[in-house]
Amino acid sequence: MITKRIIPCLDVRNGKVVKGTNFVGLKEISSPVELAEEYSRCGADELVFYDITASSDGRKIFTDILTETAGNVFIPLTVGGGINSVGDFDRVLKCGADKVSVNSGAIRDPGLIKEAARVYGNQCVVLSVDVKRVNGQFRVFAKGGREDTGLDAIEWIKRGIYDGAGEIVLNSIDTDGVKNGFDLEMLAAVCEISSVPVIASGGAGSIQDFITLFKTLPKVDAGLAASIFHYGEVKIKDLKAEMAKNGIPVRIL
Repeated sequence: MITKRIIPCLDVRNGKVVKGTNFVGLKEISSPVELAEEYSRCGADELVFYDITASSDGRKIFTDILTETAGNVFIPLTVGGGINSVGDFDRVLKCGADKVSVNSGAIRDPGLIKEAARVYGNQCVVLSVDVKRVNGQFRVFAKGGREDTGLDAIEWIKRGIYDGAGEIVLNSIDTDGVKNGFDLEMLAAVCEISSVPVIASGGAGSIQDFITLFKTLPKVDAGLAASIFHYGEVKIKDLKAEMAKNGIPVRIL
């Protein structure tokens, strides 16, 4: 049986990990290198590293801090932020990333996913989608949740999978940082149409939120969270022990 993955997320701005609520009110927390090392040691299955202002600033991802982070972890690392071309995929992979997450870049150039999958393989391409409810519709937002694209999220994800995305990260802006649980309604809609792994992001506030996620939506492959891990509110070891107690397949050190 395939184990469910627990993935801490490092949202990086100006070389520091930050976290806010509903994608705003960002506060600095720590060094991404130090946090990544800690998570790698304490049982995280993967890590996600987002340079969260690269797209909105119109610049390329900071490669120095990324290279240092990648060199200090021994679990799969997904990297995103400012990914606008196949050349950006190449640069990030050479820094030590295992997978590359694309978001705003794919919205600007819908052919990017197909080309990257052709060059590097589907397993390397992660489509990250920032979604918010607008007039009853799941709407795709770009530039770190700042810009409403008008795109229907379910149709956009369908297209991304068809073009070769090997994994979907669904970021619910509505539940981000609120800590009242994952956006089960939004995730259910995505799981229904997805033939590739779906990672839930946004809303985790407790161990029980992960239990509820995997019990309610067994098609979800992984749970991603930030602040509850960064602030020590939930220890990954404790979370995995509770998952195992609840019959959820999980990798335990």
